[in-house]
Amino acid sequence: MTVALTTHSQGHGPSLTLIHGWGLNAGVWEDLARALADDFQVHRVDLPGHGAAAGETRLGDLDTLADRLAATLPISGSTLVGWSLGALVALQAAARHPQRVHRVILVAGTPRFVQAPDWPHAMRLPVLDAFAQGLAAQYRVTLNRFLSLQFHGLPDAQAALKTLRGRLLDSPPTPEALTEGLGLLRDMDLRPTLAALPCPVHAVFGEYDTLVPAAAETSFKALRPAMGTAVIEGAGHAPFLSRPAEFEAVLRSFLHD
Repeated sequence: MTVALTTHSQGHGPSLTLIHGWGLNAGVWEDLARALADDFQVHRVDLPGHGAAAGETRLGDLDTLADRLAATLPISGSTLVGWSLGALVALQAAARHPQRVHRVILVAGTPRFVQAPDWPHAMRLPVLDAFAQGLAAQYRVTLNRFLSLQFHGLPDAQAALKTLRGRLLDSPPTPEALTEGLGLLRDMDLRPTLAALPCPVHAVFGEYDTLVPAAAETSFKALRPAMGTAVIEGAGHAPFLSRPAEFEAVLRSFLHD
């Protein structure tokens, strides 16, 4: 029997499942979930080795993560919103369990995170490795720096940062989960999966994202011409944090496609 992921649920309405990125946890979605709870039943999952699921230690391979996510979803199905690493989990779950997935919305996520000759708008491998080494060696310092960049120049940035740090830094991921997550970001190439999915797929980019550049929008369209895309102006790698109102508006528009 496949074990479901640790889930935090609230609200009523169509099912919406939020999947966090590498090194963080379900707390990163708390404000968005609250904003959507009047119209959707929102499920925030903690990936293994993260947040409330840190006791599991290991993250696991992508197929197992996809199967465990599918076991978490209602039989009637759900929309998957995958941020960063969570995008890979969402894509794989939709491919392996199409009956459980209504649509996929990628948020600063990509089917391939590192550059290739035919995939230029992605991270250079040394950049990914350097970030990984910093996160593993000094988790709090590196994550603080990442979060600060997301809020740079915003009004009330310090108050927002203090709240978010309280949710995230008290539940650090396990070293094993960080290492396995890095391997997924470095090695997975789900471009054929993205192209072949039977459900609707959309993508949201941050204008200033350096990890998943907005210029990748063209490459996504080449793989899947009909997919909806949006670029959030002034946002970085976490547009739902740096531009929450704009992100919510875009997300709602995709949820009613």
